[in-house]
Amino acid sequence: MEVVYRCCCGIDVHKNLIVACLRKGGRQELREFGTMTGEIKVLANWLTEAGCEMTAMESTGPYWKPLYNLFELLGLDTMIVNAAHMKAVPGRKTDSKDAEWIAELLQHGLLRASFVPSREQRELRELTRYHKSIIEERSRELNRLQKVLEGANIKLGSVVADIHSKSARRLLERLAAGETMDDSEEISKLLHKSLLSKLDEIVAALDGIVTPLQRALLAQILDHIDDLDKRIQELDRMAETYMAQFQPAIAEVCQMPGIARRSAEVILAETGIDMSRFPSAAHLCSWAVGSARATTRVPGSGITARHARGIRR
Repeated sequence: MEVVYRCCCGIDVHKNLIVACLRKGGRQELREFGTMTGEIKVLANWLTEAGCEMTAMESTGPYWKPLYNLFELLGLDTMIVNAAHMKAVPGRKTDSKDAEWIAELLQHGLLRASFVPSREQRELRELTRYHKSIIEERSRELNRLQKVLEGANIKLGSVVADIHSKSARRLLERLAAGETMDDSEEISKLLHKSLLSKLDEIVAALDGIVTPLQRALLAQILDHIDDLDKRIQELDRMAETYMAQFQPAIAEVCQMPGIARRSAEVILAETGIDMSRFPSAAHLCSWAVGSARATTRVPGSGITARHARGIRR
């Protein structure tokens, strides 16, 4: 087979161990390294001194990221490979060590590099994905709140549209504090004027059997929701600061039907603003679906073919 790289390295990355196979001509050398920054630098220096033209590693899990980040800073060319694509190449997989197999495929040009965005975009992805996970956690906590209320036969959620509205929150705080909830006049003082017409229903909904433990759980859940709200607000400010440079692109994406600012930020963090790597809108849609399936808890971009055509324009 044709030799594409005279000197290259296949790397098998684990949480605490890196196995590197350096192939130079017909010879190969196998070494093991730790995953601390200092040891990765030793690996990088070894490859540089050997004149390594290209390195390759699988994109399994998050363990490739420290190597890629450091290699990128040191100017070492690195290829991240989809494990499924690599295993699709015929050959002896079970009889070879992973690093040796990666190096052999790389040397003969049989690996296809996955797209890896710039460091700046990778960091923005981390921000928007974390932001999404915190919002999801808040939703789960509201569901827990509703379950505790149902367990105490408090039917407030059947009367009030938003269980976390200001009026509902004032009622729940009093409930968690152990105060009596049977005085219509006192309850009316806690309600927004739009809810006064439902006063009798709300009083009836608050007539439950709440144990001391359930009150304590309510207090804990309400406190957790408050903390999540603060974190979401702070992440909103961070996103606004770090996405400011993409404001023109965000404004453009927001012009598409069904796309608001937060969704636009997620889309741009996931795709970037350089659409040249996507030959068509269909390719962009296919990449978005594949990325969401391959990555754990990636926020859905909501990209449809119509949206993709809008982005490419």
